[in-house]
Amino acid sequence: MKINGNEIRPGNVLEYNGALWIAVKCNPVKPGKGGAFNQVELKKVLDGTKLNERFRASESVEKVRLEQKDFTFLYEQEGKLVFMDSQSYEQLELQKDFIGDRAAFLQDGMTVTLELYENKPITISLPDQVVLTITKADPVLKRQTAVSSYKPAILENGIRILVPPFIESGERIIVDTNEITYLRRAD
Repeated sequence: MKINGNEIRPGNVLEYNGALWIAVKCNPVKPGKGGAFNQVELKKVLDGTKLNERFRASESVEKVRLEQKDFTFLYEQEGKLVFMDSQSYEQLELQKDFIGDRAAFLQDGMTVTLELYENKPITISLPDQVVLTITKADPVLKRQTAVSSYKPAILENGIRILVPPFIESGERIIVDTNEITYLRRAD
């Protein structure tokens, strides 16, 4: 689907110069003299290369439609993560670094959404929140609650996080997987 240069928005996936790019930032500019244009920061999907490009309103670029599919996380084996398509039951292996640090939040049976282009995974979305148990938390110091402060704790997946002083080892908490922060106690 072709779109004009001034219609590019952050998050759009574009086919440009024979490669797939994700629009990271867009800055529409209307100079006093001359035509309007859109200054776009692009990030190459395959290797992360960045490019700043100026698109005039009269130019058109190819916007790529990505197919979204739900997959279930099965297990990790030798640095690879194995997922199963929820409809066809086909299995898909991805390198652990495809997800990065957030791979620690994957749990058996967790449903994730993969965006595919020509059956090739481009991006992955984990649930925004997960419930995890605290394995180790520092003890509360007296009078520490007088000031709004947080203490370090270690989650069952090995991630270090800051939690309020009233949280103790063994408690289950809800964690934001995007910001990797404490949200609240789990029910």
